[in-house]
Amino acid sequence: MIETHPGYTSDTFQLGKKKERMTTAPSSFGRVISLITMGVGLIAVGIAAMTLITLRRSQATSNVETVPVKVDYPAPSLTLTDMDGSSRSLTDYRGQIVLVNMWATWCPPCREEMPTLQTFYQKYASDGFVIIGLNDGDAAVDVRDFVTEYGLTFPIWLDPTYSSETAFGTMNLPSSFIIDRSGQVRLQWVGGIGMSLLEKYVAPLIKE
Repeated sequence: MIETHPGYTSDTFQLGKKKERMTTAPSSFGRVISLITMGVGLIAVGIAAMTLITLRRSQATSNVETVPVKVDYPAPSLTLTDMDGSSRSLTDYRGQIVLVNMWATWCPPCREEMPTLQTFYQKYASDGFVIIGLNDGDAAVDVRDFVTEYGLTFPIWLDPTYSSETAFGTMNLPSSFIIDRSGQVRLQWVGGIGMSLLEKYVAPLIKE
């Protein structure tokens, strides 16, 4: 039996409990909703991160030779450091046909295309053609070992801060861009390059 006091009846007590439930229930419900919202947000961030990783991994492990896309825009005035520690800029090569190749030592298709790039470079270097290999974030010692392993003789620049990705608007490796003698980007690749496509698309630009 509920004890009563003057001015405080059992009905008053029940009404008070009801008001208390009405006051506390929304607060608890709000906390639950907040926790659910936070959980959904964390899941969304996780899915986005995994999607990005999967995209880069799938690009880095694909050995499918891709056809270049024809474009026409000014080459970025990218400046980086070469293997000797000297500052180099794309503008230094105005008047030549430049193949900019973005690569990394851990990237399988980058490794697959390197002998082809070296052979093509040796064939056309005397015709005003140059390849500039932009290494994407590897340690300098690893890059040197890679260059020695593949016998690369074209210029290699180090990009420890990934500034070339921003300059060319790509996060995919390998990626390649053909800059004509006037400084315009004319072709761009995402993926490995084969000799047949280099001869078909780049050689005519060199011979212009």
